[in-house]
Amino acid sequence: MLRYVTRRLISLGLSLLVASALIFAVVELVPGDPASFMLGTGAQPETVAALREQLGLDLPLPLRYLHWLGGVATGDLGHSFTYKTPVAGMILDRLQVSLPLALLALVLAAAVALPIGMFAAARRGRPAETAVMGATQIGIALPNFWFAMLLVLVFAVNLRLLPAGGFPGWSHPGAALKALILPAVALALPQAAILARVLRSALVETLGQDYIRTARAKGLTAGQALTRHALRNALIPVLTVLGMQFSFLLAGAIIIENVFYLPGLGRLIFQAITQRDLIVVQGAVLVLVAAVILVTFLVDLSYALVDPRLRR
Repeated sequence: MLRYVTRRLISLGLSLLVASALIFAVVELVPGDPASFMLGTGAQPETVAALREQLGLDLPLPLRYLHWLGGVATGDLGHSFTYKTPVAGMILDRLQVSLPLALLALVLAAAVALPIGMFAAARRGRPAETAVMGATQIGIALPNFWFAMLLVLVFAVNLRLLPAGGFPGWSHPGAALKALILPAVALALPQAAILARVLRSALVETLGQDYIRTARAKGLTAGQALTRHALRNALIPVLTVLGMQFSFLLAGAIIIENVFYLPGLGRLIFQAITQRDLIVVQGAVLVLVAAVILVTFLVDLSYALVDPRLRR
């Protein structure tokens, strides 16, 4: 197991190195000059050239990449062209919103999807399964931004139970958690529908295995065979989807963050792109890629915990 973990860590490190090169190259190929954008269209060429030199934009591309990579290795992601503040600090501040939001949405999605998927699998071929699967299809097709606005209308405007937007900060934990409830629910709905369908399919396939029939022949009820034997063996695809969903929720919540006016990481990337703040874009995207790689690694390790056969 230690040898496997070591190999995986080396592989993940190489993947992150390749990803950093691709991120830097793609961002640098985006049309437009940050110095010209910051100074405006009426700036003199000498002024633009001086600012480019000050920002280090006049250096050759490979040298700029090596400088940036050296800073990344020490935790220095550079300074924002627009705000003149460390990029690492900006990303850390935004992660304090995006990370709890993603975790809360993932927990809600799993809490809803697991019982629904088990219910549908236990009643396969019956009208109840058809109704549940139809509901999950609606959940997948429903736009989460529309659902988010509906939640605001019902729970914030009409019932006045939860805030409609904004984030007060973690100095007030109760208010901060309340501010994340509606966006987390809006994000969790389609993810719960997807997860429920994946779990139902995995359970139906597992319930047809010989060892399940043997367990039933020994006297276990259908529910006992499902919870004691089938569920654990059906968790591998569920864990895979959970890992993918966490990565999506962390990086892809920009629309929901804008609906609820949350200062999250996705919103930071969007603002940096519009302002041509390339160093912020590079740093934020690299952090997201590193998070995806780390989650993939943790999911791989969880496979061995769920299925002991994979430890060999």
